[in-house]
Amino acid sequence: MSSAFLLDQFATQFGLWWVIWPAILLGIVVGILPGFSPQNTLIMLLPLTLAVKVEVAMAFMIALYCANHLAGGIPAILVKIPGSGGAAATTLDGYPMTRKGQAQQALVLCFTASVFGGLITTLATLALLPWLSQLGLVLRSVEMVVVMLFGLTLIAVIAAKDMLKGLIAGFFGLLIGVIGTDHIYNTPRATLGFLELYDGVPLVPALIGLFAISEALVMVEEKTIVAEQGRARAAQARWAGTVEGLRMSLQHWWQIVWTAFVGLAIGIIPGAGASVAAFVAYQQSRLWSKHPELYGTGIPEGVIAPESANNGVTSGTLVPMMALGVPGGSTAAVMMIVLQYHGMVMGPRLFATNPGIAYGVFVSMAVAYVFMILTILPLARYMSRIVLIPTTYLAPVIVLVTIVAAFGERQYLFDMALALVFGVIGYVAHKTNYHVTAILIGIILGPVFEQYLVRALRLSEGDVTILFSSPLGNVLWALLALSLVLPAWRGYRQRKALAAAQFGDEQ
Repeated sequence: MSSAFLLDQFATQFGLWWVIWPAILLGIVVGILPGFSPQNTLIMLLPLTLAVKVEVAMAFMIALYCANHLAGGIPAILVKIPGSGGAAATTLDGYPMTRKGQAQQALVLCFTASVFGGLITTLATLALLPWLSQLGLVLRSVEMVVVMLFGLTLIAVIAAKDMLKGLIAGFFGLLIGVIGTDHIYNTPRATLGFLELYDGVPLVPALIGLFAISEALVMVEEKTIVAEQGRARAAQARWAGTVEGLRMSLQHWWQIVWTAFVGLAIGIIPGAGASVAAFVAYQQSRLWSKHPELYGTGIPEGVIAPESANNGVTSGTLVPMMALGVPGGSTAAVMMIVLQYHGMVMGPRLFATNPGIAYGVFVSMAVAYVFMILTILPLARYMSRIVLIPTTYLAPVIVLVTIVAAFGERQYLFDMALALVFGVIGYVAHKTNYHVTAILIGIILGPVFEQYLVRALRLSEGDVTILFSSPLGNVLWALLALSLVLPAWRGYRQRKALAAAQFGDEQ
């Protein structure tokens, strides 16, 4: 792949600006609305993408896909309602920043982490594509069991302030996650006779109920989202706030880089996705932080880590599709349909027979991220003013829009009722100090963890030692043990230092 070839590809993609701009705007709108996913939008627009040239269709779909991943963090930060599962971890620090009157800075952190995380991993994918295509084959069920455990240990992190309630919430989420038919014998479990639950508890109604509807019920009890002491700061949104957010992003540039590569690695694995990447990146960011106790109180690193990983996934998802012919996710599957309709044979041969498409897909993604930062960054100061709207007007709108979104995913009335049930569960959790994020982690990661665990045990005919049979898996086990021991060791050192200081004061 020569430099002249790459320059020609970039020139071609920049020439498709008239397709990329509308796709970015549509992707932002779709991403802001919880429950409206890029794959559903692309399916609705499938006749359009099949009717135009393949280069135009791919530029449109990729720009919409990337913008959707970025936009999911906007409602997560402003009103604690993640636009997608990948943005759920963003609420942990993004919403507390909003409550403190730093909504504009939090949005800028979200935008810069998303764009540069996605841009860095896209350029890395272009350079390392032959090697990265093998990563999905290296990480098998054994290794994925440990990767899932990395995300699940975030439950223990969240439970640190109240261990009993945190663990109860996490295990409750895991119990909800196993509802449906099992992965081996297709035996229904805890479905209560509802056919709508045979495929498991749908993520969108659970996400909408636990966050959107429950938060709307909490909002009714308050006048505004922003705490009283932060209202004046939020009301004075100026360009200086955007500059301050850019300065925060620059200070944490390394955080953007390494968490983006976490997203890239997880994105390459078919079936893992943005939700897993965001939670794992947040957990690892907190683990290696110098001040882990501040996570969850509204700090820049807590916004950067999940958003950078969330968008690092975008290029990773396309790697198995382009290199192996295996779609890395549902959105990639829709793109694959379009490519095959236009006569493209997916897999290693594509890079020899049609390199313009094979590499052009990733070049198009890089160009989309460049256009995206120019589009979205100036809007941060205006978006941040949404939090000043009185909750008496905001809460009913949130409930109405999200209930419709719960119906839109599968078009079942059952899902609307399910969202209301989860809304009540989330509201009760709020009032009794149970963490809804711990519940959601169990719902998202529990079924995926079970799937990989059962698959590994079936391969070994029930021998659990298979979980320790892989050199790479053993390295991941060691890192997992370190991630559990290190916080405990830090806590012990802090308690010891505090006791020594108190003893010195008494002397």
